[in-house]
Amino acid sequence: MAVILFIAAIVSWIACFLLIYYKHVHHKFSADQSGSGPQKMHHGATPRIGGVPIFAGLLSALAALYLGEWHVNSLFFVLAILPVWLAGIIEDVTKKVSPLKRLLAAFVAALLGMWLLDAKLIRLGLPLLDHLVSSYIVLNALLVMLAVGGITHAMNIIDGFNGLAGTVVLMILSALAYVSYQVGDVFLLGQCIALIGATLGFLFWNYPRGTIFAGDGGAYLWGFMIAEICVMLVYRNPSVSPWFPLLLVIYPVWETVFSIYRRKIIRGLPAGLPDAIHLHSLVYKRLVRHMIGSKEAAHIVKRNSMTAPYLWGLTAFSIIPAVLCWSNTPLILLFTGIFILCYCIFYAMIVRFKIKPWMTVGERTSESDENHKLSRDAA
Repeated sequence: MAVILFIAAIVSWIACFLLIYYKHVHHKFSADQSGSGPQKMHHGATPRIGGVPIFAGLLSALAALYLGEWHVNSLFFVLAILPVWLAGIIEDVTKKVSPLKRLLAAFVAALLGMWLLDAKLIRLGLPLLDHLVSSYIVLNALLVMLAVGGITHAMNIIDGFNGLAGTVVLMILSALAYVSYQVGDVFLLGQCIALIGATLGFLFWNYPRGTIFAGDGGAYLWGFMIAEICVMLVYRNPSVSPWFPLLLVIYPVWETVFSIYRRKIIRGLPAGLPDAIHLHSLVYKRLVRHMIGSKEAAHIVKRNSMTAPYLWGLTAFSIIPAVLCWSNTPLILLFTGIFILCYCIFYAMIVRFKIKPWMTVGERTSESDENHKLSRDAA
């Protein structure tokens, strides 16, 4: 496994280096400009095709696993990933693939996963529903599409600041690797290690400097792989609680659900409309921005990089209980509810300017008109 980790990491690292070094060749179609959207909190033109080196690192590791006697099906993951990864990469380059089309690509990938990897959901701990989905393949397919497509899209929602999504992915994959090891599922352990390595190679360049972004290609690849591993872990190992994956991914999933609620229900806007009042955006504007008021490039990058640790800490409130209680469904559901409550309290505190002094990393300045407008929008 150490060799697999090294192969994935070094290939991803080299591919990132080449994309950054030669960004002058491809920046016209592959770069994000600062200020080009409500969620662009970076400086300068930055390549957003990090999904390419992540995929390259993963592919090299899965090829190595394919040659091992225990992992002859590893390359099936590649075939299942392709629809959603290609949709994300095409969006990164053309900016013309709508969220609906990317979601449909995730549904197609989920169906491929059912066929190629036998990734099914037939055990949710609800007897009637379990009977229905195990008896009718169409219902099972719909449930798998909803679960895999939802997690895949949710991972893209939290990809907004240097190191945020990548480190959350590492935390989730580490938990999945631990439980896979505990139940003796070597195949899934190998998939986790391969993606961990590919992500580490990318994060070297992404955090804290933000010299390359994962983009939709990287975020959708992360989300789909995590979703497939979660589905297969529960399907292949009866000792794992069917709700264990929910607690693992509750941060991106709840961020998505909450975003739909505040856009569609509260504000009457399209659910897919981008905005700058996600939790990570509010942390940047309310908790981090006041540390350094300058608009110099170095200060912008520093503020960006100091945002993610807040969300890493929040994510730990779901990952740690999930690892400790991976076979205990009642405790998992309890901790899921506690996490949602903590998220909502934290969000409300930031929106209403009820921030505690110990939560800020520097002295806060006076509340600006922009902050008051943001407060009204988020309320």
